[in-house]
Amino acid sequence: MLRILRNGFFGLTVLLGLFSATPPASAAYPDRPVHWLIGFAAGGPVDIVARIMAQWLSDRLGQQFIVENRTGSGGNIAAAAAINSPPDGYTLLFVAPNNAISTSLYKKLPFDFLRDTVPVASIMQLTNMLVVSNAFPAKTVQEFVDYCKANPGKISFASSGNGTSVHMSAELFKVLTKCDMVHVPYRGSAIAFPDIISNKVQLIFDNLPSAMEQVKGGNVRALGVTSPQRWPSVPDVPAIAETVPGFESVGFYGISAPKGTPPEVIEILNKAVGEALKDPKLVARLTEVGGLPKPMTPAEFGKLVTDETEKWRKVVEFAGVSVD
Repeated sequence: MLRILRNGFFGLTVLLGLFSATPPASAAYPDRPVHWLIGFAAGGPVDIVARIMAQWLSDRLGQQFIVENRTGSGGNIAAAAAINSPPDGYTLLFVAPNNAISTSLYKKLPFDFLRDTVPVASIMQLTNMLVVSNAFPAKTVQEFVDYCKANPGKISFASSGNGTSVHMSAELFKVLTKCDMVHVPYRGSAIAFPDIISNKVQLIFDNLPSAMEQVKGGNVRALGVTSPQRWPSVPDVPAIAETVPGFESVGFYGISAPKGTPPEVIEILNKAVGEALKDPKLVARLTEVGGLPKPMTPAEFGKLVTDETEKWRKVVEFAGVSVD
């Protein structure tokens, strides 16, 4: 009997030792592939930056970060999918101005973005760029405004979807210039560019990464950037505000996760992104596509998203637009 008790005690001791030596699941994070949802089509600016960052994180953390394109509804399909995923750090969401804008623009969202997500990390800031078809007659912002006013309702602008900064930059431009233009939404700017190049749609206020690529390729012509001053990576392109006082639309890219994601997982991801934004090679790649790396703590990024949500609420009300 004593031998049985001793054996049982020994087995229990070994078992307890194994449990105490085993770190929490989050301490080994990630131990399987991580899915990173983005709300726009492959080849667009969000997709370009996500894949640059995903490759770095895959190499650094030893597990594949898989970029998944869940297009539609101005990025809200991806947001809903991420929010409804288990809060374990294995489903993340690429966050951009569309998430801040949608809160006030869409009247029937099945989620509350600020309530149902937690901020993880900021990646970069960026501007949008007004580009037009090479067949479009205007060569400057002022010529564009003059042509638009002389041809009300005859110019159409593309966007990467309702509620994106690409869309709302144009709406703000319309309000400040009194230009009458027709909105043509797409499921991502990459899908829109063939129609812009062929002049089926005349222009887009696209995020700088993909706009720059099209301008460099000679496919479209740049008229201005949406930042209040000229953007460092394209100093020869004037700020639209030089012609239209008060015009400003500066965006951000970052990462959020479903509410309830363990803080230790968020800390691991935030630290990794921060290290990435110190890597000269990765910073050079982000700079090439027009981004300004902007590392932040989760709390700082959360405040940015909250502030941007309020800023765009005012723009949505000012422009008088909404989506059911």
